[in-house]
Amino acid sequence: MTARPKLVLENVSMTFQSDGKPFTALAPVDLEIPAGKFISLIGPSGCGKSTIFNIVAGLQPPSTGRVLIDGEDATGLIGRVGYMLQKDLLLPWRNVLDNVALGMEIRGVSMKEARARAMPLLERYGLGGFEYRYPGSLSGGMRQRAALLRTLLVDQDVVLLDEPFGALDAQTKSRMQEWLLQLFNDFGRTVVFVTHDVEEAVFLSDEIYVMASRPGRVIEKLPVDLPRPRDRAIVSTPRFVAMKKYCLDLLHMAEPADDLAA
Repeated sequence: MTARPKLVLENVSMTFQSDGKPFTALAPVDLEIPAGKFISLIGPSGCGKSTIFNIVAGLQPPSTGRVLIDGEDATGLIGRVGYMLQKDLLLPWRNVLDNVALGMEIRGVSMKEARARAMPLLERYGLGGFEYRYPGSLSGGMRQRAALLRTLLVDQDVVLLDEPFGALDAQTKSRMQEWLLQLFNDFGRTVVFVTHDVEEAVFLSDEIYVMASRPGRVIEKLPVDLPRPRDRAIVSTPRFVAMKKYCLDLLHMAEPADDLAA
């Protein structure tokens, strides 16, 4: 018997009015994401990746379709998923411990309990000794670690990560990808990840959805048949290189002709 998907998008689309005319930002999209899987969305700017995230998070109602979480209609409902943007959005007047505890506090957990739950995780995941430091004194990688832990401790099964490493330098980004895989293995959440970095998508994911623009749409679903756990050495294997090239070829073919000529 096939298990019910954790997250489903049924015929979800988004149309805006632009200069009095309808503009289709996202053509009807159907996604079925199994529980405990790491899924990436890749595609050119303007293909609707962030629109999908805003719809799943309940921040934007779709023009058509619905969002299901565990088989229940979650369309337009806020607070059903964890959502982290590229910017860490840490509160500058709160130390690292209290920033990580913020999501639990918002959900009604007492600050004392929230701190008690957060403290051992800071030690386990590379923030030990920084508990009482403020965001302004942290590196970009440290800030992203704190923001990711805050998102995970909201305790939602589905986590949306919108280019969380996009602003980091290459070396820090590489370390953060490996750190995220450790979190994924430990927490067992269902992760949907947006990135423009094809190598990052292949390295992290169980499945990749490749998107095209004008209108935004899914053009292929690609299973990533690479063994877990993964380490950095896998990026030089023939299978990894072939999958990366295939994704890049798909993205190249999906670019509008005027973009290619620019």
